[in-house]
Amino acid sequence: MAEPERVDLAELRRRRALTEDEARPDAVARRHDAGGRTARENLADLIDPGSFVEYGRFAIAPQRMRRDVGDLIARTPADGLIAGTARINGDVFGERRSACAVLSYDYTVLAGTQGALGHRKKDRLFELIDRMRLPTVFFAEGGGGRPGDTDYPVVSALDTRAFALWAKLSGVVPRIAVVKGRCFAGNAVIAGASDLIVATRDASLGMGGPAMIAGGGLGDVHPDAVGPIEMQEPNGNVDVVVDDEAEAVAVTKRLLGYFQGATTDWTAADQSPLRTAVPERARRAYDVTPIIETIADDGSVTVLRPRFAREMVTALARIEGRPVGVIANDTRFTAGAITAGASDKAARFLQLCDAFGLPVISLIDCPGYMVGPAAEAESLVRRASRMLVAGAALRVPMIAVILRRGYGLGAQAMAGGSLHEPLLTVAWPGAHLGPMGLEGAVRLGLRKELDAIVDEVEREGRVRAATAAAEENARALNAAMLFEIDDVIDPVQTRGVIAATLAAAAMPEPGPGRFVDTW
Repeated sequence: MAEPERVDLAELRRRRALTEDEARPDAVARRHDAGGRTARENLADLIDPGSFVEYGRFAIAPQRMRRDVGDLIARTPADGLIAGTARINGDVFGERRSACAVLSYDYTVLAGTQGALGHRKKDRLFELIDRMRLPTVFFAEGGGGRPGDTDYPVVSALDTRAFALWAKLSGVVPRIAVVKGRCFAGNAVIAGASDLIVATRDASLGMGGPAMIAGGGLGDVHPDAVGPIEMQEPNGNVDVVVDDEAEAVAVTKRLLGYFQGATTDWTAADQSPLRTAVPERARRAYDVTPIIETIADDGSVTVLRPRFAREMVTALARIEGRPVGVIANDTRFTAGAITAGASDKAARFLQLCDAFGLPVISLIDCPGYMVGPAAEAESLVRRASRMLVAGAALRVPMIAVILRRGYGLGAQAMAGGSLHEPLLTVAWPGAHLGPMGLEGAVRLGLRKELDAIVDEVEREGRVRAATAAAEENARALNAAMLFEIDDVIDPVQTRGVIAATLAAAAMPEPGPGRFVDTW
């Protein structure tokens, strides 16, 4: 005859069951009816089975002064914040490299608001993340600070430590925020202080939700109109936009993998299409992304912030299994010139790569910095210089490949400040280099001579002839003859020379992290 279960163990089983989704079918049904998954469903999809060690499972909303404890146990499990350690991608990276921390606000509990015990739980986890050096995924959906907690004496709550502790992890461990639906105030700050943000198309992010907006006398705003993806994607606030939470989890696992190390299982595309990937005509635009995808391992490229500063592509990828960061000029937008936004985008990406040991591959087709009064009105002098400062501070290897044009300070910024700053700087055979755009240099250098030519047709013919001569002189082979660059290569060799150089490169020793700008 089986021994009867101890009373204390039975009570534990009962209480644990109350923290699971099955104990709240109505709340789960409402979440599903709204097109969402529960916090525990998302975590189960993200982490390796059986690897979750939960912290603060039995916490409840601190509202005993106005609600029955039994009601709080039933309706506010974990105080609306599920948190712990787990493994992600363990089948690829093994037990240690796959160790992570995971946190998720639970929108079925008081709209994912931040409770007093939830803040304490974050404090605990953030300190453990620092001590254990755990990459972190945080599902940040929720309505911000919770005004209804009664069990803690508080006037301002401005002594809350969670935001400072989370911010201090910048540059220490990679942190990915996932946002579905409404994410306001403190929840939005968690997302905004992260390294990468993955958001669903129905997300709305804002530093204040509708109640705060109305309280500030700014009118009534629908929650979905506070900061919709239609706004947040082109303004660069989110890195990857996905259709739903299932895709968000899949993308998050992929993004995390870049920071978990190299893989041994990879394939690559035929490299011969690279020979014709760049148009011969210097003024003809083209999409640089297929070039990145050809050079990289098959299926390994993830483009970040694709609709923001579209003249600059930033992407994570792998080459022979090694994770790398890629910056590239997209000539379809401003001819690939570096704008203030493009510099912000690239500089911050260089910081991210440097903080977490990802070598940088720079694919250059750049006519220089964008110039003119409209460009200067966007604080170009300061913002453009960010890219030079970030490039000069790089500790990880950089390799530069000049695809077609490398002109002026913009090309130097793409190469970390100088063509001799990267470990290797090579050019494709059709590339041209110069201190500025060649036709502009001709018009500037021959101004007096051109002004003396009365006939416009003759004048423009003189410009074309002089520009052609300048183009001949600016050929990559001539630059290589003077050792301004290291080599001119057949485009099909690009992947091979990158892989060989990275294999020979010494990576910086792990040390005190540098924080990564949020912007």
